[in-house]
Amino acid sequence: MMNKNVVLGYATIIMIVVGLGLIGLGAFRYNDVAGWGFAAVGVGFFAIAWVFNALKGRV
Repeated sequence: MMNKNVVLGYATIIMIVVGLGLIGLGAFRYNDVAGWGFAAVGVGFFAIAWVFNALKGRV
């Protein structure tokens, strides 16, 4: 059964994967100023995933 904690766990995993992808794009694909933007957004995805993980036991 999918309860709120399972959904938050899946959301955390998805956010980490997308964050890693964005950081990878910023590091390896775009070497100019756009790479910094991709990396910054990837770090933002990590921050949101951290919040989802912190909420997992409290919702």
